[in-house]
Amino acid sequence: MKRYDDLVADALTRVKEVQPWDVRALLDAGRELILLDVREPAEFAMLRIPGSINAPRGVLEQSCEWDYDETVPVLAAGREVDIVIVCRSGKRSALAADTMRQMGYVSVASLKTGIRGWNDFEQPLVDANGNPVDGDAAEALLAPRLRPEQRKPGAS
Repeated sequence: MKRYDDLVADALTRVKEVQPWDVRALLDAGRELILLDVREPAEFAMLRIPGSINAPRGVLEQSCEWDYDETVPVLAAGREVDIVIVCRSGKRSALAADTMRQMGYVSVASLKTGIRGWNDFEQPLVDANGNPVDGDAAEALLAPRLRPEQRKPGAS
């Protein structure tokens, strides 16, 4: 039986990862790319990379196709466009990049370390209204929030 981390590791054998500084260099060079955030809408509303778009992982496949309620036109038309996929830590984005690669997207990459790494690299983040989010505040918002019942039985 495969576990979540096994699925991520398997996807990473086929998916390109880029570091936050690589993405910053592309943006600074004026490179046209789509920053696709696959976190849930509530996560995206709290903070995001400026200019990123949201298509949650749960509806990603439909977001990438025409004629669905969840269709995101820039994605449906963007199979040839450079896309960097973002999540909190780089795991969901790896799975999403693998899915999009299977769907015929030719230039998808996962942001290694996710939005947490972007924040650690001291890059800008904004809230739903486009207001800057302080790095320390972002770190608190991005911290894991495991409840006791979510921990593996017997683990401390």
